[in-house]
Amino acid sequence: MIIRKEGSLLPQNPPDTLASKPLSTPKISFPRRPAGTLYRGREGMWSWVMHRITGVAIYFFLLVHILDTSLVRLSPESYNAVISSYKTPIMGLGEIALVAAIGLHALNGLRIILIDFWSVGTKHQRLMFYIVIGLWIVLLAGFVPRQLMHIFGGAA
Repeated sequence: MIIRKEGSLLPQNPPDTLASKPLSTPKISFPRRPAGTLYRGREGMWSWVMHRITGVAIYFFLLVHILDTSLVRLSPESYNAVISSYKTPIMGLGEIALVAAIGLHALNGLRIILIDFWSVGTKHQRLMFYIVIGLWIVLLAGFVPRQLMHIFGGAA
């Protein structure tokens, strides 16, 4: 719209344009509760991280297991030496870590299957994460004391 003012033509700004509004500085807001990482991950991210770490650890265990088992064909004496080195307390604690990794990886794998194939799996993925952690702790509570007794001589 053009308005004639004192002999000149001036454009009039409609009231809803940016030129008619005062400029304001943008407000930067911080998250209310940081979740501990740059990604602000929650149960889903930590489940993914733990699944990858346990998977890689199990892979390397299987690689070492295949290599040391293959020694039996090359040199039975070398095989016996390697197996005797596995009977130390440090390797016994490593067996606890291995069982913990396998248990968590297996239970979380079942959780992933439920998320993928159950129609409400994504809705309940957080609850299933805590169920997996609970079951994992219960299973470890049954294994770890017996293994510690075996490692440190409490039982044969």
